[in-house]
Amino acid sequence: MSERSASLVIQLLRHGRVASHRGDVPVTEEGRQEIARLAEGLAGRLRPGEEVFILHAAPRRARETAQVLYEVLSRLSGIGGRALPGLVIHEPQRNEALRTPDLYVAGTRVEMVSSAAALVEQLPAWCGLGEEEIARHPFWRGFWSVPDRIGYWVNLPDPPGEDAPGAARRLWTFVRSLADGPRRQPRHYLCISHSPLLRAFLRHYLFDGHDPGEPDYGEAIDIEALPEGVLSVRYRQRQRVLA
Repeated sequence: MSERSASLVIQLLRHGRVASHRGDVPVTEEGRQEIARLAEGLAGRLRPGEEVFILHAAPRRARETAQVLYEVLSRLSGIGGRALPGLVIHEPQRNEALRTPDLYVAGTRVEMVSSAAALVEQLPAWCGLGEEEIARHPFWRGFWSVPDRIGYWVNLPDPPGEDAPGAARRLWTFVRSLADGPRRQPRHYLCISHSPLLRAFLRHYLFDGHDPGEPDYGEAIDIEALPEGVLSVRYRQRQRVLA
């Protein structure tokens, strides 16, 4: 077996279900159950000798999703590989490449949230911006005025920070890097992120500039390394090979 002939699977997953996006909110109990069921399905795909890495963005909803995946996969697969010889499931690790788009207000990076109050909570007191001022901000005024807020950002050519093509390229650069270096045993990456980043990636690389809409909570983009050194990307009924 050559150093890079072992299999490589990468899954980009949206975090579990939340009640709202008004701040750094937790996954709901329903969401935890949905992720546990997802993990049960994933457990059947694991193989002896495989290394599983669980990477997640910083917000609580991504972190909790990763923890549920880890706990359920460990229980079903046998902690330490007792049920599947050589299987290793690494504890979840935060990864900055999976963060939401980089948007800025008053020189401060902010998360996409669904209310002015939740955005103001992210700002330092010295900036002097309150809810009324933020509500008049051109980008955020438009963002909060439409039903599909993520779609507003995805299709906006000049947001106050990272645009959709830039976010998509950032994610693809990260994904491609996972194939670097030797692979002496199979690897499986579970990468927990957010709908803006996944939607931007799909729009740019799989849907030829057309917005595919929101992925479901817990839904995955499946990526697999092929022997030719390229990656096969699959989402729902679409599939494409990318170099």
